[in-house]
Amino acid sequence: MPKLAFRLFALLLSVALVAPAFAQKKEAAKKRTAFDKVEDVAGLPRVLLIGDSISIGYTMQVQDNLKGIANVHRPGTNCASTRQGVQSIDKWLGDGKWDVIHFNWGLHDLKYVLGDSQTITAVDTPDAHPQVSVDEYKANLEKLVSRMEKTGAKLVWRNTTPVPVEGSNGRIPGDAAKYNEAALEVLKSHPDVVVEDMWSFVKPNQDKWKTSKGNVHFNGTANKELGKHVSDTIQAALPKK
Repeated sequence: MPKLAFRLFALLLSVALVAPAFAQKKEAAKKRTAFDKVEDVAGLPRVLLIGDSISIGYTMQVQDNLKGIANVHRPGTNCASTRQGVQSIDKWLGDGKWDVIHFNWGLHDLKYVLGDSQTITAVDTPDAHPQVSVDEYKANLEKLVSRMEKTGAKLVWRNTTPVPVEGSNGRIPGDAAKYNEAALEVLKSHPDVVVEDMWSFVKPNQDKWKTSKGNVHFNGTANKELGKHVSDTIQAALPKK
């Protein structure tokens, strides 16, 4: 074999050998997310988490906590407000069987927007209003709970976490409690729904758990605690063997 051809052959061979290893390394380095597809473990109950970015923050913790106990799924999106929930609930539920559905809406409903926008705006902006009024919230939640009950799953309502007192631009402190009360009014007609009081769990820890002043989101320590709270609630709701 001529020297040039031999060198070309050697180069191609090295590429062929290195490429699979590089691809495997790249795949291994791929960061896990809350939206990753979950492959069910046969024989385990199936759980669906529905919620906004607060639930996104604790999804992987719940999956880890319930590994070997339940297959924990969530929609591949931020489930936002009850308005978006009514539009998308059939798609999120899909055709599979669910044993437990753990759900929440609230922080996107009570945030202030302009017109039909979903973009948060300062509360004192002229013509700003909650994206979803309390009355519409109740009507939407009734539709959503009634739809989820048709799946035969055990339903767990996780109430809305508190809005920080200071610096909560775009939301009013105290509105979370108002929307939580509205949700409880709806759930009076659905007595089999379990209520998880995350608001009371978070409130005394809010200052040390929030990511920054006025932010409704939580840091890593908080997400572990929220994840444990949610996992324990779900585990108690799972079908008894």
